Amino acid sequence: MASTLWAKKSIDKLVASASTENKLKRSLSATSLVALGIGAIIGAGLFSLTGIAAADHAGPAVTLSFVLAAVGCAFAGLCYAEFASMIPVAGSAYTYSYATMGEFVAWIIGWDLVLEYALGAATVAVSWSRYFLELLSNWGIHLPANLVCSPFEKLKLADGTLIEGGLINLPAVIIVILLSLLLIKGTSGSAKLNNFLVVLKVAVVLLFIVLGWKFIDPANHVPYIPENTGVKGQFGWSGIAAGAAVVFFAFIGFDAVSTAAQEARDPQKGMPIGILGSLVVCTILYVLFSHVMTGLVPYTVFENDAKPAATAFAVTGYDFLQQGLILAILAGYTSVMLVMLLGQSRVFYSMSCDGLLPSFFSEVHKKFHSPWKTNLFFMVFVALFAGFVPVSDLGHMVSIGTLFAFSLVCIGVWLLRVKRPELERKFKVPLVPLVPIMGVLVCVYLMTSLPIEAWFRLALWLALGLAIYFGYGKKHSKIDSDKE
Repeated sequence: MASTLWAKKSIDKLVASASTENKLKRSLSATSLVALGIGAIIGAGLFSLTGIAAADHAGPAVTLSFVLAAVGCAFAGLCYAEFASMIPVAGSAYTYSYATMGEFVAWIIGWDLVLEYALGAATVAVSWSRYFLELLSNWGIHLPANLVCSPFEKLKLADGTLIEGGLINLPAVIIVILLSLLLIKGTSGSAKLNNFLVVLKVAVVLLFIVLGWKFIDPANHVPYIPENTGVKGQFGWSGIAAGAAVVFFAFIGFDAVSTAAQEARDPQKGMPIGILGSLVVCTILYVLFSHVMTGLVPYTVFENDAKPAATAFAVTGYDFLQQGLILAILAGYTSVMLVMLLGQSRVFYSMSCDGLLPSFFSEVHKKFHSPWKTNLFFMVFVALFAGFVPVSDLGHMVSIGTLFAFSLVCIGVWLLRVKRPELERKFKVPLVPLVPIMGVLVCVYLMTSLPIEAWFRLALWLALGLAIYFGYGKKHSKIDSDKE
């Protein structure tokens, strides 16, 4: 039994089956893949978490936090690009781990990806709800207080009302349901919506940068790196690292691209372009946006502010654009959730095809060619978390899950270069093993900047996953027919 834990899937069979047995429709071009990545990256990290990271950790040096996070993503992104060009099948890090490190590690990473994608979607849904309430308030519409907040958190509404625990965050639940139903209709339709949302929010981000630049007050950037308070993670260099850990989960869009490999028209070329292209574009926008935002107002203003981008932009005097800014932020959040829900359903689809999960999760709709039952399952799962769990707890779980997944992908690329150097690689990571090692080191360093509670929850989550694996997955695994 022990030996089967480390049994690997045949890479040759993976590639062959993707070509001959693919039930998912190949409808995504390289441009759509880049847009898919940008759609996931530009969202909560830019419009909400930038303010949190600046006020609580890094000050104006939040720009350096984004650079540090991007460096870790760049190392991991190069590794993802090599894997995606070599193994162009659905499943992302789960499939890559299965081919390089065996079934047991693959299960762990697949289970961990639930934290990254499903809870990531729940996190963004909560932030979406807060900006949506701001929009409704501007229109003179106020929803019942008990229906806009989870039972375990405090929320300050636009009119100053403080809610100390409601019944459910209903707007967050509704948006998750609507997007899940859209995904059931297939990636072609959802990709068209995503492309539109990406164009809209990138346009507004550029408008924010261009219009806001001339209103920057240099005094707001002094000191650029505030002195550490004596507490780890509160300003200084440790604050920059803590800020990077906070905003890190906003970068997961580029690896969500890899989950759609089996639906790409030309995955060997499209995957590297989609992954690295979206990462480069968004990193530049992040740094410029955060530089302008912290220059418009003192970073201390963003403390406990659920809408820091709108707060900063208000000083420009362009009041007529405030509504447009909020609408663009909502569009950004919507596309992030769309990509995360897509990514999670494709991971469970792959795990089900391998027998590690019930066949329920790999049933494809005859008309829409989508794993519709998986979409329905995660519609309920994500909606429950979005409706009842505080956003701060969700965010830390997403960050640590993402960093853990990136570390395993970096290790996998190195192992496969040693064990299977003859495999064709349309894209190759430069400077192996230096790049994979640096990817692991940066990711682990950022993980140590997260609260101990995040590590505890990760351990509990993995323990639950192991119970399911040994109770069901190990007994139903199809690895015997796929071993090399």
